[in-house]
Amino acid sequence: MSVFARVSEGLAPVLALALWAGVGSAQTAPPARVVSMNLCTDQLALMLAAPGQLISVSYLAHDGAVAPLRDAARALPANRGLAEEIYLLDPDLVLAGRYSTVATVAMLNRLGVPVIRFEPEASLDDIEGALAHMGSALGREAEAQALIAGFRADRARLAAFLRDARAGTEGPRAVLYSARGWTGGSQTLSGDILRAAGLRNLADELGFVWGGMLGLEALLMADPDRLILGSDTQAGWSEARALLRHPALRQSRAYRAGVTTNDRDWVCGTPHVLAAIARLIEETAP
Repeated sequence: MSVFARVSEGLAPVLALALWAGVGSAQTAPPARVVSMNLCTDQLALMLAAPGQLISVSYLAHDGAVAPLRDAARALPANRGLAEEIYLLDPDLVLAGRYSTVATVAMLNRLGVPVIRFEPEASLDDIEGALAHMGSALGREAEAQALIAGFRADRARLAAFLRDARAGTEGPRAVLYSARGWTGGSQTLSGDILRAAGLRNLADELGFVWGGMLGLEALLMADPDRLILGSDTQAGWSEARALLRHPALRQSRAYRAGVTTNDRDWVCGTPHVLAAIARLIEETAP
């Protein structure tokens, strides 16, 4: 069984426990009607909420191209982050990202609806903090600690697998390349995913520590060993994704070595990133 299959299999029972376990014991009554209006808070809440506690998720959670927990999300009504629709759901807690619709959050605050904002995760370590934060918000602290313990154990197994797979050799020079030429450096979650897979991030070499737009010419001249391209699920042509299909890119040494896709497991800081790391280790092994 591949390490990717083992990690995915290991996640399943922990996530199932989080999705279906009964209400945790908290000193104060946990919120009973929770609405999430951000894709990443959707995923965390779907993992930790008690049955019936989460009553709506963002419409993006229904899209399997970006949401690992699509099936669970589709059992709930979707919202588009509009203040009017969220207020009419009569929530006693709303979950939002730091950059979720500012006008909606301001309106909900004026209407007296509690809103908790979550910062975007920039590393694997941040995922533990996000899980603990969501557990506290939902009154599901014990379930959050169970997920954190499983996440730590899976990270340790992946680190051991990486040591065996690389056998002391230096990892390939890799580059993340997404729509419009965006690349992520070491101070981003995607950069930490590369590091955990034993890859050297070309973005850091070129000075994009926090990420930025990398021109196709600069990428080709840097001559990386491997490419991790942004997921291309859209039919037809789009200007934003044109670089990912450029003939020069497809003729590069890195492209011919085999392309890995930056898929839905990369989008949010959840335990699902471990499956992305496992795939990277396997697909870039010597």
